[in-house]
Amino acid sequence: MEIIVWAAHVLLAIVLVVLVLLQHGKGADMGAAFGSGSAGSLFGASGSASFLSRATGFVAAMFFATSMSLTYLSVNQTESSTSVMSLMDQAEESENASEVGAEKKSIPDHDQNGPEAESGSKVNQIPE
Repeated sequence: MEIIVWAAHVLLAIVLVVLVLLQHGKGADMGAAFGSGSAGSLFGASGSASFLSRATGFVAAMFFATSMSLTYLSVNQTESSTSVMSLMDQAEESENASEVGAEKKSIPDHDQNGPEAESGSKVNQIPE
């Protein structure tokens, strides 16, 4: 469901940008008064502004609706998804568990010469 809403949201964003770019600015009407030829356009002299502005309003309303639905879907996600805070909590728990585990381990007592003396190796011993 969320993927469908995302796809519609992206498509509406693209259509909204295209519709805004197709519209004439307010300064374009002044050019029409001096014979720029906008009266011979596809929608007529004022028809394109009316059609494009209505289409832009409709697409903007749909874009708003998909934005709100994506917000609703992201707030009501299940707890199975991981968040930054839950990852940080897991890292703290594992760090605390490793510290407790390290404290519980007993360090074996060795002779003065270290573990090398137990294995019989005399590589690291200082001669007397």
